[in-house]
Amino acid sequence: MEEQMRIIGRQMAIRMGIMMSFCLSLVGILSSGHFTIPGFIISFVISTIISLIIGLVIPIGKVTGGLCARLRLRQGTIGARTFESFLSDLIYTPIMTLVMVGLAYRMITIQNGGVAPIPFLPMFLKSLIICFVVGFFLIFIFQPLFLRQIMKKHGIGRPEE
Repeated sequence: MEEQMRIIGRQMAIRMGIMMSFCLSLVGILSSGHFTIPGFIISFVISTIISLIIGLVIPIGKVTGGLCARLRLRQGTIGARTFESFLSDLIYTPIMTLVMVGLAYRMITIQNGGVAPIPFLPMFLKSLIICFVVGFFLIFIFQPLFLRQIMKKHGIGRPEE
């Protein structure tokens, strides 16, 4: 059972990482006002790599499950799902946003001859706020859906049961 849970955790990390990377890359590049297909693809690929590393290194399910248990939040309730979504978002979003905004800032600086037209911190904070809100809702909506699919695939009942 322990090995099966590890497999499920890896599959969740992969699905959530790809979905979060796709959506947050799209949101990031659209909010910048400079959408290009190559820019989106580069952003998506780098973001996916970062998400997969985070998801495969940090056992998000164990971390959120353990903290929910400490707070006596029953798994599957709105309160537990909200808390789990917030924690997952807190783990993923700042790291992904920092790297992606750093990359965009570097590209802007190179294109403008070594001088960026806007300071890094306001650019990062704006993107962080937008991505944090979007990321929270994505996690809140898709995490239980993906978990149900994976559990069903492995012949395990709903996790709330």
